[in-house]
Amino acid sequence: MVAEEQNPLVRCEVANQVAWITLDSPPVNALSIHLIDDLAEALHSAQPPEVRAVVIRAVPGSTVFSAGHDVRELPVNGRDPLTYNDPLRKVIRQIEAHPCPVVAMVEGSVWGGACEVVFSCDLVVSSSESTFALTPSRLGVPYNMSGILNILKVADMHLVKEMLFTARSVSAAHLGRSGVINSVVPPAELGDVVASMTASIVATSPLVNRILKEELRVLSNAHPLTPEAYERIQALRREAYDSDDYQEGIQAFKEKRPPVFRGS
Repeated sequence: MVAEEQNPLVRCEVANQVAWITLDSPPVNALSIHLIDDLAEALHSAQPPEVRAVVIRAVPGSTVFSAGHDVRELPVNGRDPLTYNDPLRKVIRQIEAHPCPVVAMVEGSVWGGACEVVFSCDLVVSSSESTFALTPSRLGVPYNMSGILNILKVADMHLVKEMLFTARSVSAAHLGRSGVINSVVPPAELGDVVASMTASIVATSPLVNRILKEELRVLSNAHPLTPEAYERIQALRREAYDSDDYQEGIQAFKEKRPPVFRGS
């Protein structure tokens, strides 16, 4: 039996107890407020007992899985767009707390905040032709600490620093060798590999998987942080959002030119 729900920017199809959630906002699946709301709705609808595994993917054949934040929606008044209640932070927590294992099926390039969406999934299967780039420094946007932590949960510190400081694309093969991606496969095999993986998940105990996922989530977040350290970092982030460089990064993106950052 197949049940299908149509959303404006996200499609959700449930078959054999697997929910296939497709980002369908061409050409780049920018993480706009509306797309994130539709993704959150799809995740909320994909629940046990009808669903035992979830797959998040782009439309087959996509050259861009997601370009990350919709820069047009970033505030220009110095307000932090990455606070606890902003849409991206909410959907990341929803992926982490979802009672079923969530698999990212990656076809095409992945940019900015979309990398965190992928890395926050429980398992990642990627096309060998995909690339990943963490681009906040290219935009002049200081990433928030929970987002950095989500990336550090799956990637080595030096790899994270390279991706953040350079904002350059990294191949799926490199991330596969680093253990960030579970499987890197030829594009033609991507669907079959994900289908096989989710079939294995469906065959295991959903109750045990839910407990295991929650245990892993709690343990991976067990990082103490002093109030003084948190407040100091937040002060630095506010300074960045109030800077000329932040305005320059947003303007350069809109004008499709390289930004000229002056450190002020």
